[in-house]
Parts: sequence; structure tokens; C-alpha cells
Amino acid sequence: MIHRRLRTINPNPLLHYAHNQSLFHTHNHERTTPKFRKRIPFVSEVKTVEDPEEALSLFHRYKEHGFRHYYPSYAALIYKLARSRNFEAIETLLTHMQDTEMQCRESVFIALFQHYGSEKAVQLFNRMPQFNCVRTLQSLNALLNVLVDNNRFDQAIDVFGRSYEMGFRPNTVTFNIIMKGWLAKGEWEKACEVFDEMLQKRVEPSVVTYNSLIGFLCRKGDLDKAMALLEDMRHKGKRANEVTYALLMEGLCSVNLYEEAKKLMFDMAYRGCKAQPVNFGVLMNDLGKRGKVEEAKSLLHEMKKRRLKPDVVTYNILINYLCKEGRAMEAYKVLIEMQIGGCEPNAATYRMMVDGMCDIGDFEVGLSVLNAMLTSRHCPRSETFNCLVLGLLKSGNIDGACFVLEEMEKRKVEFDLKSWEIIIKSACGEDKSVNELLNILISLNI
Repeated sequence: MIHRRLRTINPNPLLHYAHNQSLFHTHNHERTTPKFRKRIPFVSEVKTVEDPEEALSLFHRYKEHGFRHYYPSYAALIYKLARSRNFEAIETLLTHMQDTEMQCRESVFIALFQHYGSEKAVQLFNRMPQFNCVRTLQSLNALLNVLVDNNRFDQAIDVFGRSYEMGFRPNTVTFNIIMKGWLAKGEWEKACEVFDEMLQKRVEPSVVTYNSLIGFLCRKGDLDKAMALLEDMRHKGKRANEVTYALLMEGLCSVNLYEEAKKLMFDMAYRGCKAQPVNFGVLMNDLGKRGKVEEAKSLLHEMKKRRLKPDVVTYNILINYLCKEGRAMEAYKVLIEMQIGGCEPNAATYRMMVDGMCDIGDFEVGLSVLNAMLTSRHCPRSETFNCLVLGLLKSGNIDGACFVLEEMEKRKVEFDLKSWEIIIKSACGEDKSVNELLNILISLNI
């Protein structure tokens, strides 16, 4: 078995890297046949409402006008309320759905697992049959994943242990989640036992199964074992994917074996796997850490030459290191370039750009980036807001500073005391009563 075979390999403590949890995919994606459905007025309208409280009011208005709500209406509203964590309203809706014996779909409960605490998620999972809802492996796996991700691994093991008596037959995804939990606790032997149990129960390991094990070995510095697992995959006819190679490349980079990592990426094609943005990103990140930003930029051009479209993560790596080197204007050009290329910036992109502009003192460009960020419904850190307000005030842009303060108030972002002190002093000049005013503000906890 795998743990016996790997024990015979001398561990080589080589590397450590930050594991990306997004490399774990724990949900099945089933193909569904498109169906033509009759549009439901409330569902169509509620999708356009941003404020969850307004969505709840809309639900009641429809009801007052004689509209009869069925499951689609309840589900659409529950999704909205879950995002704002209005669990009281959700429970009221669930109780009504249960009392009216409304037939519910599994998907709404799976969505609620993500927002509820682990205890409430378990309770809701147990209540699902009361909603005329058949529990499948999809909801079991979703619950297990929530428990593992919220450090409730003992509960996850308990639920997993009872899965057979509940009528479930764990699949690859189920075992992957339990393996993820053991690896998060540093229990390699236990994870290997889960792997062996998979084989005994004739559950086929997936590439994700191997990637989780390879990632753990790389983090622990056991590169030889990780490479042995790659060979084990080949012998069993499992094709490694771009994530498998990215994990190994990241491990090589962490022990200053950049050239070997680069060679591994270019060898991927000969092994039946085309390099993807995640692989270029590993190399670019390593170059950025070592101050070789120009080489990182050349890798971005290499991607484009290969007709491989960089993703937002790839661009963010470059923007991050350019801003760290005080080259925020170059980073701004990269931001424009990515948008022209059809790649949408995310919250991290904008945050790095606004912070970068504040660092070099270009508060006007920082303000324009903030505008774009807010339009895209992203929000910077409170420290960024503070820095931008103070910078705009010092540069004489009072209107810009007021605009930022108004946006902070809309989002209930607090302004720190030190920043208020600077604002008041800049507004009052050398007036001796300023210190007295500040003392009053401090005493009032403003």
C-alpha cells in the first residue's frame, strides 16, 4: 500500500510553500440538460435587488398583492439573506416551507451550509428530510467540507463514520475531504490509511487525491516522496494535471531550484500536460520574491507568445511586485493592459493598486483607481481609505477627500483616531484650541 511503499524512501527535507486551498475541488459538477422554464416575476425582480432587506420587503409586497410564493421564490430570497447572514429571517422562511410541506431542493441547503456555523450546518443536514428533500452524497460532501474547513474535524469523522448507516456510499470526493482533514492536522499516516481504505472499497483515487498528498509532501520538504507519488500516478494510468506540476514546481522554487522548476514546466508537454497560467505564475512569483521583476515580465510575454491568456492571478503577481518596488505607475500600465486583454481585475488587484499609489504619493491616480474599484463593487481596507483621505487633503484635493469619507460612511468603515487628529490639525491650522478639541473628542471616544 502507498504508506508502506513511501516509508522506504529516504525523506529529503527540501521545501516549504504556502498551500493554496483552492487547489482542492470537493464538489461534483453534473451535466444538466437545459430546460425552458416559465419566468417567475418575483424571482426575476429579486435578482436585481442588491440590498437583502429590500429583497425581503419585496417578498412581502408580492405576498400582500396576492402573489403565491412557491419554492423558487423562497430559494432566491434565502440565497440573498444568507449572504447578509440574516439567519433569523432564513429560519422563519424555512419554518414556513416545512409547515406547508413544500418540496425543497438540495442545493439551497448546501448553500446554507457555507454560511451557517458548523453546528447549525449539522442540524440543518439532519432536518433536510423534514423538507421533503432527499439527501445525496452532494449534501454529505458539502457538510463534511464545511466541518473540515471550520476545524471541526472530529465531527467530520463522526459524520463520515455514520455515512454507511445513513444510506450513503462515500465516493472519491468524500474520501478526498477526509484526507484533506488529516493532512491539515499533519497526520500523514492517517491520510495514507484513508487512501488505502479507498482502494479496499474500490473507490478510484482522482488526480485531486494525488495532488493533496503531493502538496502535503512538498510543504513538509519531502520532495523525493512527492516525485515518487508522481511516478505512482503514471504506473496506475493517472495523468498528472497542471496543478500537480505547479505543486512540484513551487517546491523546487522554495529550495532555490528555479531552473529545475522551469525545466519541469517545459517538460510537461512531453508528458501530456500543457502548461497553464498557474505554472507560469509559480515561476513569476519566485522571480518577484528574488527581485527579478523584469524576468517575471518576460514570462508574461512568453505566455502571450504561446497564445496562453494570462488570468487575474498571473497579472496580480506582477502588479504586486511592481508596487512593492515602488513602481506603481508601471503596475498601473499592467492594470490597463489586462483590462484591454479582457481580463477583469478582482478585489486584490484594486487593493494592491490603490495601496501602491498611496505609497508613491500619487493620490490622484489612487482616487481614480478607487473609483473603478467601488464601481466594480469591491472595497479597500480601512487603512487604504485612511491613507487616501490624508494624502488628498495634503495635496489640496478637498473634494476628493470628502468623496472618500462619504464612501467610507456608506460602508461603515471607521476612521482611526490618529487620522482624525491629522485632519483636524490641517483644518484648524495653528489654532491653540485644537488640542483642547482633540482631548474632548478622545474623552467622548469619537
